[in-house]
Amino acid sequence: MAAQRHYDELARQLSAFGAVKRDMARILPHDCPAGSAAVLALLKRYGDMRMSRMAELMAVDMSVASRHVAHTADRGWIERRPDPADKRSRILTLTAEGHEQMNNLDARTTELLAERLSDWSDDEVNQLIALMTRLRDSFGDCRTTASRTAPPVAAQASTQTTRTPA
Repeated sequence: MAAQRHYDELARQLSAFGAVKRDMARILPHDCPAGSAAVLALLKRYGDMRMSRMAELMAVDMSVASRHVAHTADRGWIERRPDPADKRSRILTLTAEGHEQMNNLDARTTELLAERLSDWSDDEVNQLIALMTRLRDSFGDCRTTASRTAPPVAAQASTQTTRTPA
C-alpha cells in the first residue's frame, strides 16, 4: 500500500486535472457543449439506449440528461424513437449527422492530445492509459447509486485538511 503522502499528492493531482478537462472542452464546437458531446460519445460507444440508461451512464439526474439529449436532438444528431417494448419510452439513436459530429469531435480530441503529448513516447501514453483504466476499475462503476462505505473519520479529517484546489 502506498504511503499517505502519495495519496495526498494523488488527490491534489486529480483536483488539478480539471484544467485538462477544461482545455479539452475548449476545442468543442460552439454548438456542441460538453453535455451534448457526452451524449454523442455514449451513444457511439454503447449503441442505442433509453433515456434512463443515458442518465445512468452520464451519472446525472434524468432532467439534466434530458436537456443534453434535447440539445442534440434539436441539432439532428440523435433521434428519439418509440421503444418497441414500451411505447411510452424512447430509444436514443445516433443519426448520420450525429456520426459525422462524433468523427469531428474525435478528430479534434485526437489532435489536441497529439499536440499536448507530442513529447511523450508511445510507451508513456500506453502507461497512462493502463494506469487511468486501473484507477477507474479500482473505483468500480461510480455511476451506480449503490451506497459506498465512508472512509474512517480520521481519514476524512486528514484529506480535508491536506487537499488544495487547483
